Amino acid sequence: MNILILGGAGFLGSYVADEFLKRGHAVTIFDKRSSDYLQSEQKMVIGDLLDRQAVHDVVNGQDIVYNFAGFADLNASINNPLPVLELNILGNANVLDACVTHSVSRFVYASTAYVFSSKGSFYGVSKRCSEKIIEEFSRQFGLDYTIIRYGSVYGPRSDSQNRIYKLIKQALLEGKITFQGDGEEEREYIHVQDAATLSVQILTEEYRNQHVMLTGVERFKYSQLLNMIREMMDDGINIEYLRKEYHGHYVYTPYSFIPEPGKKMICNPFIDFGQGLLQTIGEIHESLQAESVIPR
Repeated sequence: MNILILGGAGFLGSYVADEFLKRGHAVTIFDKRSSDYLQSEQKMVIGDLLDRQAVHDVVNGQDIVYNFAGFADLNASINNPLPVLELNILGNANVLDACVTHSVSRFVYASTAYVFSSKGSFYGVSKRCSEKIIEEFSRQFGLDYTIIRYGSVYGPRSDSQNRIYKLIKQALLEGKITFQGDGEEEREYIHVQDAATLSVQILTEEYRNQHVMLTGVERFKYSQLLNMIREMMDDGINIEYLRKEYHGHYVYTPYSFIPEPGKKMICNPFIDFGQGLLQTIGEIHESLQAESVIPR
């Protein structure tokens, strides 16, 4: 099949692009910048979701379209909502229009667990709105879709928009972690490779026109996560809890009685959180050494 990964130069999108390549599919990546992880068999197209013609051009001839592109920084969305709403809603609408025009077999949308919550600020709002627009495109034009609501994804290739990345980077650079809450906040972490594997598996009939929740298997408090990072770094960092609400984020659960219910998928077997966390620390450490930010 011809697979298009919008936002395929990013964290999760690049893994999904690689997973499809492993399975023998023709992969095109569309992003605003060239992918650092581009493989020779993958095609790279530079473009913007808000450029309607560019979107139509790249969608034409594709069988399956994934949209990982968009504004993903929840914290930045709180004080600067317009770029988030424009890119995540109007940009995705451009993709939907192109998918209908060019008879795409399945559109897969990367949503978030924050659609379940009254938290999430304008980022969460943009995802809820886009989900409803996708459902209406399906009703009006027969576009088949799968909406994937991702939980807390972590792992190599992450960047400053990823919370675990930011915590590890601060620990490596400053010898401490400053945490906004009290450490009781809970998340179900899923390794990016597991998330990518499941993101490909949802193309079965079972998940056509369905909403799917992808999270980890085990729940961890942030205090457990921070202590794991400290122990993996030989107890050489200090942890400071500011004990104030991390504005816009949920504490224990994203669930509020708001959107369409979804099926939950888990990876079996899955990457152990401790192993995945250690792998992530190692990758961030190597990248900081390569940038000469910390000594070798």
